[in-house]
Amino acid sequence: MEDNTVISFINVGAKYDNTKEVLSDVSFNVSNGSFYFLSGASGAGKTTLLRLIYQLHKPCRGQIKLFGQNTNDISRDDIATLRHKMAIVFQEYSLLSHMSVFDNIALPLRVRGIPETKIKKLVTKTLEWVGLGKYADTNPKTLSGGQQQRVSVARAIITQPSILLADEPTGNLDDENASRLMELFIQMNKTFGTTIILATHSTKLMETYRFPVIRVENHKVTFIGKSSDSSSVQEPKKIWKGPKPQNYFTELSKQFEDIGNA
Repeated sequence: MEDNTVISFINVGAKYDNTKEVLSDVSFNVSNGSFYFLSGASGAGKTTLLRLIYQLHKPCRGQIKLFGQNTNDISRDDIATLRHKMAIVFQEYSLLSHMSVFDNIALPLRVRGIPETKIKKLVTKTLEWVGLGKYADTNPKTLSGGQQQRVSVARAIITQPSILLADEPTGNLDDENASRLMELFIQMNKTFGTTIILATHSTKLMETYRFPVIRVENHKVTFIGKSSDSSSVQEPKKIWKGPKPQNYFTELSKQFEDIGNA
């Protein structure tokens, strides 16, 4: 396996209970810094593939390697360590209704033991970026579906993950907010080198942003298009008002460096 391979599937099969395999003999490598769309019909196995990568589901056969580590027989502690390098955005948001928007986003930082003074800066900056600065103290249940999705994305990106998995993150958003999130993901990929796999049903999204596609069909996985090249990505047709993406990520990156040196 090459040094820059962060996700590797070798003859992987996956199923639930005693049902027929959802995925069969799946083999592929994903390089560090890649950006892929994940497509396929409902029930084809897109979510299962994301769950396998994030270690929420174990394969019934085959081998999965993450960051070069075989995950077949690793301990719960090792799984937790791997997940600290990844983030996942679920289609159903998975926000905690007994916590404010601020506390939902701050949760992964608190789990890592980051000081509260630095958490406040990072969460405030991230909330501004996703356009929810005035909702910090709000209960997420009172927000619209699109706003809840942005909170979910903010919680995922706050940790500056090496791998970001997103399950239909733009499904409940209008074109403008979908462009906002796509530009955010693109800037993560460019600035941090984050490896991104984004599941979508939207042909329009895939035609607008020309990233290669992982296609799940008939229990198999195929790749369509060349490896990710950010220089070939089209600019979104609608750009929101607010801070420039590069400025945000440069500042956020510096704050993470400060945290690492604390």
